Amino acid sequence: MAKEVLVEISARHAHVTQETLEILFGAGHKLTPKKELSQPGQYACEEKITVVGPKSSVKASILGPTRPADQVELSLTDARAIGVSAPIRESGDVAGSGACKLVGPCGEVELKEGVIAAKRHIHMTVADGEKFGITDKQVVSVKIATEGRSLVFDDVVARVSDSYALAMHIDTDEANAAAVPGSCIGEILA
Repeated sequence: MAKEVLVEISARHAHVTQETLEILFGAGHKLTPKKELSQPGQYACEEKITVVGPKSSVKASILGPTRPADQVELSLTDARAIGVSAPIRESGDVAGSGACKLVGPCGEVELKEGVIAAKRHIHMTVADGEKFGITDKQVVSVKIATEGRSLVFDDVVARVSDSYALAMHIDTDEANAAAVPGSCIGEILA
């Protein structure tokens, strides 16, 4: 039985606190959902911000809902282009990570930390984990077979919880390396 998983590209984005959102977009502002994402309760928003580093800046979407801590997820190419540090980390692990400035239509926020390159990962339910014989935080490999650029990604962290839906996330650099056309099916090699 093949252990198949949908592979999705996670482009640059930010997660913000309600406080940061109101500084960037005005007092009382609420996120405006644009598109539901594969993970339950997560959505892309209409709101966009500018992420500023010492060399340059990039536009980024905000993902909702708001979170307890600010976090900016960039590809390593994006981070180098704007001159910020972006250690490869799991989402939420921002202690000692890169700094940047966030700019919205109503204000700016200096982040002393919070910029990461997201570690590639697979979200799965407990039932998926049992079916595949994979436990939370287990590191696996995933083969992506694409025309002319097939690739095996090692160091893929499994995130097992019933609050997730089965999907692997890679950033734009990783997707380009494997010529992923928006999304594809990968095979967990474990």
